[in-house]
Parts: sequence; C-alpha cells; structure tokens
Amino acid sequence: MTQSTKRLLQRVESWPTEDQEELASIAREIESRRTGIYTLSDEERAAIRQGIAAAEEGNFAPENEMEEFYKLHREA
Repeated sequence: MTQSTKRLLQRVESWPTEDQEELASIAREIESRRTGIYTLSDEERAAIRQGIAAAEEGNFAPENEMEEFYKLHREA
C-alpha cells in the first residue's frame, strides 16, 4: 500500500459514516473492475431481497412509472 493511501485511510476514520460508505462503494467499483466480481454492500443485498419479496407478492411498479423510466433511459 502506498504511503498516500495509508495516510488517507487514517483520515477516513474521522469522516462521517455516510462519507465512509461512499468511499467503500467507490472502492468496490474499482475492485470489481479489476476482478470482474462485484461485492454487494449490506444495503444493496437488503434492497435486492426486498425487491424479490415484493415481486413474489405481485407488487410491481405501476405502468405509468415504468413508461416514465423508459422515456428517461431509452437510447437515442
């Protein structure tokens, strides 16, 4: 580990939790780019489980919300 990285990680300990989580998320993205494997955070894992449970119960996004989503995300 480089000295600059070590110094940064020492300072990170004093950061607010949300900033530490943001840094962890960015580090996971870098790691996944290098390894080809993305490691879910606890929050992502919980959100996936919640989505699966909702789908199993038949709870899906309303059609009008999906139409808006597709309008925003369609390739031009």
